[in-house]
Amino acid sequence: MNINPQTGQSYPIGATYTPAGANFCLFSKNCSAVELLFFDDADDAEPSRVINLDPDKNRTFYYWHIFVKGVKPGQLYGYRVYGDYKPEKGYLFDGSKLLLDPYAKAVAVGKNYDRHKARHYGYENAASAMKSVVIDHEEYDWEGDQPLQIPYSKTVIYELHVNGFTQHPNSGVNDRLRGTYLGLIEKIPYLKELGITAVELLPVHQFDFQDAPNGVNYWGYSPIGFFAPHHAYGTTNNPVKTIREFKDMVKALHKAGIEVILDVVYNHTSEAGAKDGVTQCFKGIENVAYYSFKKNSYEYADYTGCGNSLNANHSIVRRMIMDSLRFWVSEMHVDGFRFDLASVLARDEEGHPLENPPILWEIESEPVLASTKIIAEAWDAAGLYQVGNFIGDKWSEWNGVYRDDVRRFIKGDDIMTGGVVQRIMGSPDLFYSVSRDPNRSVNFVTCHDGFTLNDLVSYDVKHNEANGENNRDGMNDNFSWNCGHEGETDNPEIDALRLRQIKNMFTMLMVSQGTPMLLMGDEVRRTQNGNNNAYCQNNEISWFDWQLLEKNTGLHRFVKMLINDFFKRFKILHEERFWIDDNRGKNPHVTWHGIKVGQPDWGETSHSIAYTLGKPNSKEHLHVMINAYWENLAFELPVLSKNPSGKWVKIIDTAETSPNDIKNIKDGTPIKGNLVELKDRSIMVLFTSAK
Repeated sequence: MNINPQTGQSYPIGATYTPAGANFCLFSKNCSAVELLFFDDADDAEPSRVINLDPDKNRTFYYWHIFVKGVKPGQLYGYRVYGDYKPEKGYLFDGSKLLLDPYAKAVAVGKNYDRHKARHYGYENAASAMKSVVIDHEEYDWEGDQPLQIPYSKTVIYELHVNGFTQHPNSGVNDRLRGTYLGLIEKIPYLKELGITAVELLPVHQFDFQDAPNGVNYWGYSPIGFFAPHHAYGTTNNPVKTIREFKDMVKALHKAGIEVILDVVYNHTSEAGAKDGVTQCFKGIENVAYYSFKKNSYEYADYTGCGNSLNANHSIVRRMIMDSLRFWVSEMHVDGFRFDLASVLARDEEGHPLENPPILWEIESEPVLASTKIIAEAWDAAGLYQVGNFIGDKWSEWNGVYRDDVRRFIKGDDIMTGGVVQRIMGSPDLFYSVSRDPNRSVNFVTCHDGFTLNDLVSYDVKHNEANGENNRDGMNDNFSWNCGHEGETDNPEIDALRLRQIKNMFTMLMVSQGTPMLLMGDEVRRTQNGNNNAYCQNNEISWFDWQLLEKNTGLHRFVKMLINDFFKRFKILHEERFWIDDNRGKNPHVTWHGIKVGQPDWGETSHSIAYTLGKPNSKEHLHVMINAYWENLAFELPVLSKNPSGKWVKIIDTAETSPNDIKNIKDGTPIKGNLVELKDRSIMVLFTSAK
């Protein structure tokens, strides 16, 4: 390579490739010197070239920059940043550390990578450090690919882990592709048949897979590069190919009509720990800018439970987050983002909640993001809970209240009927006053964090011993019920009850207003053996076991039909206004009942709900009856004024076995008389249409 350094320019930040070479730009306010290092291999201990940046020629304001002729895509590089090491002032500059570029578009990880060698001050770590990579994004042919822009009202989200979805040896995916972006492409027919319209991928930003007590960070909530796709999900160690494979995955999913939503973690990094903790990037470049600290000290504030918190409303961090989001939309064509612990982004530099957080309003108003889905996990690990009052008009929210209320109601807790009625209606008690449509409530019963749906009905308590933390980790309040036996059982009655409860919760998702989200593998009863915090389990505890598809064909069929033949079939389930909100309560789309028509019972000991969907003059009506009681109940059926002679037809009955538990309209079972009995702990849905 013919290296001919030139002055360069302060924009864009990061490494920008051109046919003539590459411009490198790095922000650092308080450092005294910067070196740009080039490497030939990810495991090299010594750089092939070191370029000293002249503070007079290669610095504009706080931006250090240089243009290097002849640099080609794939070039490995990193920085050494020099300055004071004064922890009491927040300065942690350490010229012995090789640092990642915060704007690196790809990251190379060698076979000798070791995060622990980046811990102590003065320890040279180039041989064991991640290295940044120069990338040319212009060479990829998107073949006219465009964002799908599927409305929330017609969206069904499927949360999955890129690696875990195809890593199991029985996945049927070629060994070379298992656990990769390309491996996911192999399973697109399965996703399309299931009926989902969006995949929500657990973190795919470059993360530190060693950042965990037992050395394995499987979920990926340990980011260190907000512009680079995670290297290990590529089929090779070539970062350039990994980027191409990620784009191939997005393009293939779009061709199948499936959106790509990324779970993004802009709230902390893998540089966790005290001043002698790991230094990989931000800490060694400008610690006092990138992180939040406790008041009157430079001890890291921890609102994330992960050892540090990004200072998201600092100008340079805010710019980085916005640049990252724009990059993933414009260059990588993703359709949306789910923001992990989004309430951290609502805090100021001292941790106080802001009434108008700059970063959240900037995300809300950014035109590049206008067509994307932005979903907040509207809480953090330090007690800030903002479900229902997150800022702005564009944000959707993971509805943790929906999760808890539905779990408790279905398992039979008292004093839950009134709450679950609100959840069924899109949670107007939470969202109605903020002028959002009901579909901005992302409804879920399970997600990666907690029990799978099978384990929710199989375990009373968590069993996380395999994590090596003496079962102290993970949530204690799961609102689960083992149906009479802890763990696996050969008792057919208990297993039948568990299956019925699983179908009940799937059905609740689809008969509620809001955007439904399913967890990977719940449709085939994937189990984690009672582990409700499998963040460190890169093994069969976390992987999708594809043999379950054959073992649980009935449930798989039920979920497929529930999505494709039920949820997608009825317009009433896709309303963009609350069912109760037609001229402020006049002529609502929903009529409530109990076991008696027109007599809803929302008392403390009630365990049953019934409701009819459709205005009196509608051509089609659905009637939903939910019996969460432990005995059979008889429900009266309403007579429709539009078609008093019409017949109700049963299309869903979770108490039935497959294939009678769900049917198409044309195959539904006519109901005789005006009374129907529901088996204990079951849901029945009826349909009728005007002649």
